[in-house]
Amino acid sequence: MTVGFAGTPEFARVALKHLLDAGYPVKLVLTQPDRPAGRGMKLTASPVKQLALEHGITVLQPVSLKKGHEAEQALQALKTAVDGQPLDVLIVAAYGLILPQAVLDAPRLGCLNIHGSLLPRWRGAAPIHRAIEAGDAETGVCIMQMEAGLDTGPVRLREALPILPSDTTATLHDKLADLGGRLMVQALAQLAKGDLPLEAQPEVGVTYADKISKAEGEIDWAQPASVLQRRLRAFDPFPGANTQWRGELLKCFDPVEASAQAGQGQPGTVLAVDAQGLLVQCGQGALRVATLQKAGSRRAPALQVAQAVGLQAGNCLGT
Repeated sequence: MTVGFAGTPEFARVALKHLLDAGYPVKLVLTQPDRPAGRGMKLTASPVKQLALEHGITVLQPVSLKKGHEAEQALQALKTAVDGQPLDVLIVAAYGLILPQAVLDAPRLGCLNIHGSLLPRWRGAAPIHRAIEAGDAETGVCIMQMEAGLDTGPVRLREALPILPSDTTATLHDKLADLGGRLMVQALAQLAKGDLPLEAQPEVGVTYADKISKAEGEIDWAQPASVLQRRLRAFDPFPGANTQWRGELLKCFDPVEASAQAGQGQPGTVLAVDAQGLLVQCGQGALRVATLQKAGSRRAPALQVAQAVGLQAGNCLGT
């Protein structure tokens, strides 16, 4: 099996490493153009590009695959990557560009996508965040045969994974990235033997995982503690769930739902500040936040940050 790979962030880098470790000849890598990163905003190669260059793999970084010289160059590369012949298959993982039909059709066996959910639940851009936010008991990875629709293609292989009460998007991302890489290696082995059936996605149970916006990170303390506990985990690390105190933004991490504190103040009222963290009244129940982060600073124990900014029991968080 000769393969190409299209992906950009760490999730995709893990999958590419699994393919390389398994000995698959990756002939071509497509990834997003270099982006400014870090405090110096220096142009930085994607994690996928960095790994590909370490292994001497040809890398293309088109801005679009729909039109223009770069798009045509990428399409021709897919069709001629193996001694002038097309690739067997293109593996796609968190690439970030829409693949037009001409690209989907270029490899001999089409394109296989590593998707971090149990399709048809959570099609779209942010399946890991949304699964945690919704309180799903499990998620997983699907190896999907790509087609023109948004994550609508038939599934070739799937495996479920429980979502633990302590999971954040960061921890679940790492688990799913590793699972996705292992599952794709298995899928390619079965595909080579002609033993990788297509399973059409059911029409019931379809949900969409909309892209996460920074605005969603603002905490509404009037929400139940159970809802906020999931949202804080879902938005860790991005965009970070935040609240305000005296005009300063505080990001909140490591939440634990506490018992109801009825009648002890309006939502957002700080009920206690101690070694266990910050206990805050919610619309229903209370939430204990163990870790806080000031703008421009690192995460630190909530007690330490609260003392630094003068936050005490009886104060009220929010705009």
